[in-house]
Amino acid sequence: MANGIERPLDLLNSSKGKEILVQLKNEKQMVGTLLAFDIHVNIVLDNAKEMANGEVKRSIGLTFLRGDTIIFISPASSVEKK
Repeated sequence: MANGIERPLDLLNSSKGKEILVQLKNEKQMVGTLLAFDIHVNIVLDNAKEMANGEVKRSIGLTFLRGDTIIFISPASSVEKK
């Protein structure tokens, strides 16, 4: 498969230490550096920021996001820079 990704969590593992975009069920988007995750896709982000319309709404810093609140996670290469 592309980029050596064979299992879903391989994508997260290759994104550790990099910026990711996380879409949450409450329609919020978070951008931050992926520090850690587990099999439930609970994730820890550093320098987390809540985004709205491509702009930073507020800075949160170090945060834990519960896996069952996440709709999707996208690697930094697809995070639009404004």
